[in-house]
Amino acid sequence: MKKFTKVVTPTQLIALSFLIIILIGSFLLTLPIASKSHVWTNYLNALFTSTSATCVTGLVTYDTYNYFSLFGQIVIIILIQIGGIGFMTILSTIGIYLKKKVNLHERKILMQASGSISTSGIINLIKRITKTTLIIEGLGAILLATRFIPYFGFFEGIYFAIFHSISAFCNAGFDLMGRFGDFASLTYFATDYVVNITIMLLIIAGGLGFLVWSNLVDFKLAFKKMNLHTKIVLVTTLFLIVIPAFLFLIFEFNNPETIGNFTLDQKILASFFQSVTTRTAGFNTIDNAKLTSSSSLLTIFLMAIGGSPGSTAGGIKTTTFVVAILSIIFAGKQQTSIVVGKRQIENNVVKQASAIISLFLIGIILSSIIILAIEGNTITFNQALFETTSAMATVGLANGIEVASLHGISKLILIMLMYIGRIGAISIVFLFNRKNDELLKRPIGKILIG
Repeated sequence: MKKFTKVVTPTQLIALSFLIIILIGSFLLTLPIASKSHVWTNYLNALFTSTSATCVTGLVTYDTYNYFSLFGQIVIIILIQIGGIGFMTILSTIGIYLKKKVNLHERKILMQASGSISTSGIINLIKRITKTTLIIEGLGAILLATRFIPYFGFFEGIYFAIFHSISAFCNAGFDLMGRFGDFASLTYFATDYVVNITIMLLIIAGGLGFLVWSNLVDFKLAFKKMNLHTKIVLVTTLFLIVIPAFLFLIFEFNNPETIGNFTLDQKILASFFQSVTTRTAGFNTIDNAKLTSSSSLLTIFLMAIGGSPGSTAGGIKTTTFVVAILSIIFAGKQQTSIVVGKRQIENNVVKQASAIISLFLIGIILSSIIILAIEGNTITFNQALFETTSAMATVGLANGIEVASLHGISKLILIMLMYIGRIGAISIVFLFNRKNDELLKRPIGKILIG
């Protein structure tokens, strides 16, 4: 095993570990014991569910509560937990507590799996990831239990609380609210402050990234002392919560099919929830198929951005978005380097940000075209774009499409997008490139762009 891990790159090992977990999960979900009707589940649908859970997406072909048995639901939540914090992180945590020595190559794997910047202090970071995850999910479960126990009874209320706390922190979007109706998500609790605020806080906590949490602990919330990455993540996250929430409130204020009939405070609550959940969580308290065109487009935009690097969230990531915006600003100033917070951003980071956005756009556009060609007039362009963005950004929100009714090829495309989205588009490219050496420098050739 050690020889194998030394042959493959960290990126390849992480991608392979996700693939293995997905395949194991798909097999378990096909078993009769995994369904309430005790029948063999169609393998493609089981593979879709396993991929969605492991890649913490939330797109489903079956309602989780009404179709899957307790065994199937437990398999799904385990896949979500593994997918959220990473299989390599879990294995390493076990090894660390068993006093196993971690060599340099393994530290590099952990650095990439946890979203760390360097191998320095990686062991302490891994320990913190485990402890932080358990503490936050535990607190979330306690708060949700106060609302779910009155509805579902003591034992089922606790189970529901634990399931949704893990799903929310891991930004997965899987729910057990099918007892109120298929694919109901959290619409039944649209005006419940405790449920909404708890879920939002769990989503935000999971989407910040473990490196940010570690930085917050190290500097005891002292913003000025934090590193540049943490500052950018915190400011951008706040901006992407408040401004879109205000826009959702304006766009949906008089829409009777979403929040039009709510009181003002309920409208504000629903708008904030919509702003938070669109950035890769996948829960919904209002019907996304009934959103206005403006809100639908804003949702697609927010899904594409996603959470932050090294987190349970997907998308191009907040820092990538910021670097892209800064590159536009500094290009307008005709400056060759980007400076923010008295720190210069490496040109290599700017190139990677550009590559990530380009790969993301190419992926969702090509996938939308293919799905539209396959499905014909059964879905609209907006629905196809919404669904592919939701899959590649590992969000899980749907826009009126019944995934179960899609053609097999369309499902395979969405499966591929979810996998790429969780691993990272740029990481997929790295899978086929083992050489890190710079190419032989050639004379500069000038071209015109723009």
